[in-house]
Amino acid sequence: MKAMKIKIKQMWLMLPGVILLGISSCKKFLDKAPDNRAEINTVKKVAQLVSTAYPTYDYLTMAEKASDNSEDKGPGVGEINDLMTYYYTWQDAAGSGTNSAGSYWNGCYEAIAAANQALSAIEEGHFGNDVLPYKGEALVARAYAHHMLAIFFATAYQIGGANDKPGIPYVTKPETKLLQEYDRGTVASTYESIEKDLEEGLPLLSASAYDVPKYHFTPAAAEAFAARFYLFKGEWQKVIDHATKVVPGGDWVGNLRPINTTFRNMTSAEFRTAFTKSDVKASLLLDNCYSTYHYISSPRYGYGAKLSKMFSDVNVTGKGLANKVLYYDQENYTTYKYSGYFFYTGPGIGYPYLTIPLLTVDETLMNRAEAYAQLGKFDLALKDINTFYSVRLMNYNPTTDAVTLPKIKAYFSIDDPKEGIIATILAAKKAEFLEEGIRWIDLVRTHTTVKKNLINAEGVESTIELGPDDPRRMFQLPVEATLAGVELNPRP
Repeated sequence: MKAMKIKIKQMWLMLPGVILLGISSCKKFLDKAPDNRAEINTVKKVAQLVSTAYPTYDYLTMAEKASDNSEDKGPGVGEINDLMTYYYTWQDAAGSGTNSAGSYWNGCYEAIAAANQALSAIEEGHFGNDVLPYKGEALVARAYAHHMLAIFFATAYQIGGANDKPGIPYVTKPETKLLQEYDRGTVASTYESIEKDLEEGLPLLSASAYDVPKYHFTPAAAEAFAARFYLFKGEWQKVIDHATKVVPGGDWVGNLRPINTTFRNMTSAEFRTAFTKSDVKASLLLDNCYSTYHYISSPRYGYGAKLSKMFSDVNVTGKGLANKVLYYDQENYTTYKYSGYFFYTGPGIGYPYLTIPLLTVDETLMNRAEAYAQLGKFDLALKDINTFYSVRLMNYNPTTDAVTLPKIKAYFSIDDPKEGIIATILAAKKAEFLEEGIRWIDLVRTHTTVKKNLINAEGVESTIELGPDDPRRMFQLPVEATLAGVELNPRP
């Protein structure tokens, strides 16, 4: 297990309201601009700094509860958690506490600040070619954090659209003022900046620059991120090109999550420990995040009996899935994907964290399948889909279990082959990435209306919806961001 990331004390300023993580304390708001930043004068120090250029908080609570990968189990069933209730019903949650949208905003900008400080040190230090992999990592990490901010806090990118709504502040320089002013720009300008950083950084990366590569943007992880990014932009051939490079030898089956073999044969406890270990080939980028998400294993608003049918019911293949479906007592379901850890800062004190997969081979393969479908290459799309399902069905038989266009038409009642294949892909990802936040990313990207149930105190069930143009699809920024001249998201 990788040790929890520690930030160098007084290394950088953040947007107002963003925390500085120090060695001697967990959180501290700066009350003055720092003038004693640590000197980054060796390649090793650059590498150490860049290793902190990843979000320190997770998006699991807001993404999972806001998506249709959560359900209302009804009064008296499961635990009540205020944040989960707010996000399930698309309400704003005040503050920037752990698991909140505000904490993720802060964590992303903290990561961006680390990347910017590293890039500034590289520019001033003249370290030679040895520093290039870390320059590439800083650029790609900066692009990734900004893209995630755009997904959660800005209007969704419209393929072929003007994309002239407010984006998110794209920060490329270390802060030098206490109250630095920032402009949100537009969604279009945000995506242009992301693409520039990604394209500049990707060729510089090296797979051999790290002791534990899975916690860094290696070439494979960056190609997976690029495939996801270009899926948002609708540049289908680029999606295919980047995704294909993730598994250079083409052994996709050997690099996917071993759902119907290794994972299936594990005990629940073994699986919970193994799922996010760095030796899982499918995991391309892991991140340690301060989080208490795992402490509430069965909330009222979460994974329950209705959603569990994604695994047990017959799907488009004609079979159910082999994924672990665990529950204790009625309605208390869990994926058991996360084993929490605790980082001690002193005797009996510290903070909890999770290791979560940010990018995987499995998502990348299905992103490529979607791009193939968009280009009308249905045979190639179906091949990727069947590769995906081959490790998810018990006793998989390629003759009888393979997904075909007739099966898709019959199962989804969709005549158009492209629409049917995309529906198949999104349904497969919805199940596989339950409690990983990917479903919300797909809902945002595809501008899909979100539909969920709500059960009142009398047990009467109704449906709530969040349309593609509803401003509540954008999570609210921390109020402190207004101190930097950043306008909050509109509300109905």
